[in-house]
Amino acid sequence: MYKRQVFPWRSDNRFALLNDGVRFFPRMLLAIEAAQRSIELELYLVEDGHCAELFLVALLDARRRGVAVRCLFDGFGCLGLGSAWIQRLREAGGELRLYNPLRWKLTGGNLYRDHRKLLLVDGRLGYVGGAGITDEFWEPVSDVSAWREVMVEMDGPVVADWAALFERQWLACLEEKAWKPREGMTLTRLPPQPGAARGLGRVAYADARQHRDILQSLVRALNGSRRRIWLATPYFLPTWKVRRALRKAAQRGVEVRLLLAGRLTDHAPVRYAGQRYYPRLLRAGVRIHEYQPRFLHLKMVMVDDWVSVGSCNFDHWNLRFNLDANLEALDPDFTNEAAASLLADFADSREVTLAMWRARPLWMRLHQRLWGWLDRVVAGSYTHLALPQNKGV
Repeated sequence: MYKRQVFPWRSDNRFALLNDGVRFFPRMLLAIEAAQRSIELELYLVEDGHCAELFLVALLDARRRGVAVRCLFDGFGCLGLGSAWIQRLREAGGELRLYNPLRWKLTGGNLYRDHRKLLLVDGRLGYVGGAGITDEFWEPVSDVSAWREVMVEMDGPVVADWAALFERQWLACLEEKAWKPREGMTLTRLPPQPGAARGLGRVAYADARQHRDILQSLVRALNGSRRRIWLATPYFLPTWKVRRALRKAAQRGVEVRLLLAGRLTDHAPVRYAGQRYYPRLLRAGVRIHEYQPRFLHLKMVMVDDWVSVGSCNFDHWNLRFNLDANLEALDPDFTNEAAASLLADFADSREVTLAMWRARPLWMRLHQRLWGWLDRVVAGSYTHLALPQNKGV
């Protein structure tokens, strides 16, 4: 039987919520410039541009100081990264491994992707969230962020768990099927959720052999909610359990608010497919807000005082095929930072009401029906790829 590790809650950590690339990328670059021993960087989306060049320069400088540099990039997400970037890193002595490079013989196996976003420096400082290294997240020349995103800066005992998660996948990438590491883990139970305390946090993750940790933790929080559920995601294709939990919470008087992508999105069909869930949620009392100024890419959920932020969209595609990881926190100061961030985003959104939904134009109805139907068909056809790996979990 495959046993999965579930990371415990750790105390005495420090968390800081960093809004948008214009704020978090300079902090990450400063951390790399101050590195003395090691840098680990795990990313899905990496593309040539001004942002990627700044990171390469910082990594090369670190190598000249004798710092060990290890990069783990997704084999599909980094297709926009030129070979020159990779060659310069390797010539300087940096290591780079690709997770599941595309192979024409692999067929359905190509769906397994490393969607995590993680930077670790000297084993003591970490950054986790939803950003890739592209100019959409931060254009250094003009100092703007076209995509709305957050990262969390953290130090303390929880960083060691992030390092363990990275190390496991770093070694798994040497195997034929990097999404099915042979190395088992020992802990099997989701830890009970403690009361809020300063510096309290844990690692929640998903992989292709088990995804119940990150999903079960979310569903448990939703089902136990008393005051509020605020959930932000760019791709709203939640599982049936999540949809049911949201409806039931709203029906028992919990304030349930969803922050979703508006018309500015990189995947319009996904937005239309997810909108098919709007009417039932609205009738249950769920409030839906579509973000207007930019493409909303952040993934964050707050349930009462519990906050989860990271790379997971909580959609059925992510939970079936992707490596993902979120920081869960029960820190009062961090909760206040997250609440302020979400309130500002709600203010920059358009709320969708049931009356507006019923009055939507015909062309929108057709898009929603078409893409919703395709999502159901395609998702159903690939269900068998994930089911065998859930045995014994």
